[in-house]
Amino acid sequence: MLVLALDTATSAVTAGLLRLPAVGSPEVLAERVTVNARAHGELLMPSVCSVLATAGVSMRDLDAVVCGVGPGPFTGLRVGMVTAAALGDALGLPVFPVCSLDAIAYRAGTGSPLLVITDARRREIYWARYDECGARLDGPHVDRPLDLALDGVSRAAGAADVLGLPGELPLVPPRYPDPAGLVAVVAAAVRARATPGPLRPLYLRRPDAWAPGPRKRVTPV
Repeated sequence: MLVLALDTATSAVTAGLLRLPAVGSPEVLAERVTVNARAHGELLMPSVCSVLATAGVSMRDLDAVVCGVGPGPFTGLRVGMVTAAALGDALGLPVFPVCSLDAIAYRAGTGSPLLVITDARRREIYWARYDECGARLDGPHVDRPLDLALDGVSRAAGAADVLGLPGELPLVPPRYPDPAGLVAVVAAAVRARATPGPLRPLYLRRPDAWAPGPRKRVTPV
């Protein structure tokens, strides 16, 4: 099966083409990860076209799309999700949602409790906690770094190094969701050709922009 993976939940714009065998790990045929928090809309489709061209594959050859659904900032996150939904609709493909923090956790590996963190901006973080087997125990949530309890966590992945967390907590890769992690999280469902869950964004807080309310009427004095 050929699977296109997308994620724009962080400052990285991620696109990858993977072959998913009947048994075993996804094989990355081509990937492109560009870190630019202000250009998700401009970079994503060129990245998709680039990975398809590198692998010598057309969109009609795809069997499924996998998309990170956050948590992430409103503007960036919706770029990837709208693109994934549009491709799925146009090509008649299933679109599988993945929590972006789960993709990071998968690639960070198992063996000890893990904290995954990404930058939520406004001096806040998105985070989730995982056990030594990689199962998510808590989250995703959005909080200030100083409000985060680190009891029982022995390592961190994601953007922990720039967000004011204690330096004694070892950092492990990856920093951003990558195509292999995104596909691996839902590999069983993709192989089974299961019906995907709803493509629902994990914003965790309201967007900055608000629709204006009705104009107040002024009563003459």
